[in-house]
Amino acid sequence: MVQYTLAQSPEIILTVTGKDSAKARDKAMDQLMELMNAGKLPTELEEGFGPQQLIEVKEPTAESSGGEDSITQAVQVLSNLATLKLKVQESRSEALEIRKAVDVLFSDESVTEEEITRLKEGFKVLKNFAQVNLRYQEARTKAEHARQVLDQALESPSEGSQTS
Repeated sequence: MVQYTLAQSPEIILTVTGKDSAKARDKAMDQLMELMNAGKLPTELEEGFGPQQLIEVKEPTAESSGGEDSITQAVQVLSNLATLKLKVQESRSEALEIRKAVDVLFSDESVTEEEITRLKEGFKVLKNFAQVNLRYQEARTKAEHARQVLDQALESPSEGSQTS
């Protein structure tokens, strides 16, 4: 179940089965239209109001503690780091080759139109690699804290008092 509200009327809660998705937001928009048609919406929505403007309501779950939430979040952060690391590794060698080719622009050597075209196409690869690499570096910094959260959660209560 997912719930949505409106910035204009936070007291209105639209509940839809499933999780937050374009389809769920469309269903919520259908409910919103029914409210509007029935005259039960206390506010006027501006023209062009769309499903992306619905605000997801996230209520704290009673059965999960703050510790469990932090563990879940830590695992998500580490999963993101793993994905970004793979993307960086996959594109690094190609990006470095293109980077070497950039040096030809600064030399007195003549270049063919074909070389320039290939280089221009390579700029996209360079840009993507650089962006993914920056996201990876940022994610790695965040992941340090996530690793500490998991290490703390994995510690057994008697671990500190045992001697081996």
